[in-house]
Amino acid sequence: MYSAAAAASPPRRDFISVTLSPEEAVGAGGYNNSKAWRRRSCWRKWKQLSRLQRSVILFLFAFLAVCGVISYTSMGEPWKSLTNKSLDDQRTEPGIPGLKLANPAVLPAPQKADANLGDYPELSPQKLPKPPHVRRGPSNLQIKPPRRDVRLKTRHGTSRVVEEPVQADKEEKTEKSVISWRGAVIEPDQSTEPPSSKIKEPEKPSSVEDVDQKEPVPINERQMAVIEAFRHAWKGYKDFAWGHDELKPLSKSYSEWFGLGLTLIDALDTMWILGLKEEFEEARKWVANDLVFDKNVDVNLFESTIRILGGLLSTYHLSGDSLFLEKAKEIGNRLMPAFKTPSKIPYSDVNIGRGTAHPPRWTSDSTVAEVTSIQLEFRELSRLTGDEKFQKAVDEVMKHVHTLSGKNDGLVPMFINTNSGQFTHLGVYTLGARADSYYEYLLKQWIQGGKKENELLEDYMRAIEGVKKHLLKRSQPKKLTFVGELAHGHFSAKMDHLVCFLPGTLALGAHNGLTADHMKLAEALIETCYQMYAQVETGLSPEIVHFNLHAQKGHKDVEIKPADRHNLLRPETVESLFYMYRFTGDKKYQDWGWEILQNFNKYTRVPTGGYTSINNVQNPSNPEPRDKMESFFLGETLKYMFLLFSDDIDLINLDKYVFNTEAHPLPIWAPA
Repeated sequence: MYSAAAAASPPRRDFISVTLSPEEAVGAGGYNNSKAWRRRSCWRKWKQLSRLQRSVILFLFAFLAVCGVISYTSMGEPWKSLTNKSLDDQRTEPGIPGLKLANPAVLPAPQKADANLGDYPELSPQKLPKPPHVRRGPSNLQIKPPRRDVRLKTRHGTSRVVEEPVQADKEEKTEKSVISWRGAVIEPDQSTEPPSSKIKEPEKPSSVEDVDQKEPVPINERQMAVIEAFRHAWKGYKDFAWGHDELKPLSKSYSEWFGLGLTLIDALDTMWILGLKEEFEEARKWVANDLVFDKNVDVNLFESTIRILGGLLSTYHLSGDSLFLEKAKEIGNRLMPAFKTPSKIPYSDVNIGRGTAHPPRWTSDSTVAEVTSIQLEFRELSRLTGDEKFQKAVDEVMKHVHTLSGKNDGLVPMFINTNSGQFTHLGVYTLGARADSYYEYLLKQWIQGGKKENELLEDYMRAIEGVKKHLLKRSQPKKLTFVGELAHGHFSAKMDHLVCFLPGTLALGAHNGLTADHMKLAEALIETCYQMYAQVETGLSPEIVHFNLHAQKGHKDVEIKPADRHNLLRPETVESLFYMYRFTGDKKYQDWGWEILQNFNKYTRVPTGGYTSINNVQNPSNPEPRDKMESFFLGETLKYMFLLFSDDIDLINLDKYVFNTEAHPLPIWAPA
């Protein structure tokens, strides 16, 4: 019997379980192995992993990716090198097997001379001289650092840049760079860059040019005499003054100026050029082991720059030995405090140990020659190191001097104040001491930088015109052309031996495209400089001469005062003789130099080793030796002698190198 509650309850629902086969599931939309299904399944499995497991997996994937990138990079370099090599082979000049892109080179190490040199062992042979009319070829002395531009050499010896500039741009630059000076048109070398630390370096001569050059020949007798003189001087230095600044040959001792081995450093490139391999290696060991700049000593900025910095840079270029560049960088950095002045005109003295600088004790002035004759060296240091601070400091000096008032038709006073930056002691003009190398470095910086710094050329040309107008006179009775001095409007017929740099500088300018009358003036002035030797009893020039402007019976052109009759073994006349012979081929210049060398041997040679300055060039029986051999005798005088007697124009090619004022050759940044 049913109760009322039972009758009212809802009907019960029954459930049926059905199992489908895989084929039936497909039709029902279940698992079907599709990409969408697999993605959902993988994602569910990924979410089921713990956070640590997921992190480990992600890390492994990242690690594999990094390894793949590294493997690709390492494998890419060999493929790249192989590709470049293939391209280089394709660029080989047709018809010239083996001629490829030029690489930097250095002068080969000095080799022993041929057996027929007799008593002069270990002298490097020279090449046969070329005919005088042949255009000067590339130098044998090459630059070590890698070049920043790559060129190809054609079979005719001309260079072809791999990435050629647009011709229209070249023409536009040419029009802007041409300089006209009193009818002379001077075109800068269009292949150069504006002077900076990124200046292109001279390129290596092609292998074709090397084949065309004649076989080396032994050096001549006069050059062997120079080598003998050098070895005699070096013997005295090595025996009695090794590692010190200067030799005192009579007392068999030494004198110190800076305590930096001035004579040794000054003579490094001379030994390389003369082929004195043993002596060079001995000196190199001293530089490597004993040359220390970290010492509490005041040095003169100018003298340290031209002798030490210039000598190290030159030796680096000739030998390719990075030791000398490292030492050059160190001394360059230690000299930089000199430029910390209110006017940017550097102080004369620097303490290279403490890093401080100051003017001389008696004045706040620096000499004009000293602050404007350090540019070649610091500019080259910037080019080699890529550090622009060196060039910037010295360029600021030149730009400042360019704008100064107080000049007289391009002639500058002798002093400049480091505080105000203005010329002082106005009205006195000379090409002698305290001003001489200012004029020399105007021209040489212009040449060094590729003939594009027009302000330097303008100042040089204007100065030479000023010399002609104010300082040039002729003596009596031989009518010798000489350069005097001007003091407050009054002319003085006084000429320092230092002024004898001028004929060589004028000849160098004429060789580089300046007016032909500069060469005529050079020829006249070198005759005068020779007469400063020839008219003296010992055949050696005094430090200063005075010229007779009026003919007097029994008087020569040259007069010498007692205080001026000393000779310091100076190089200026021999320097100019070298330039004059190199550019003219006139043998008389070699003969004049030979006379001077013989007189040095006769009156200044010390039997136990070394040469000495003398006090009296007018007394052949007693020239009164001073017991001092200046470092520039080995660094300049004998070097210029050796080059003067050489007929090999590629021995320091003057189209490739420019000499600093201490005779240290530095490369022209982009030679024509």
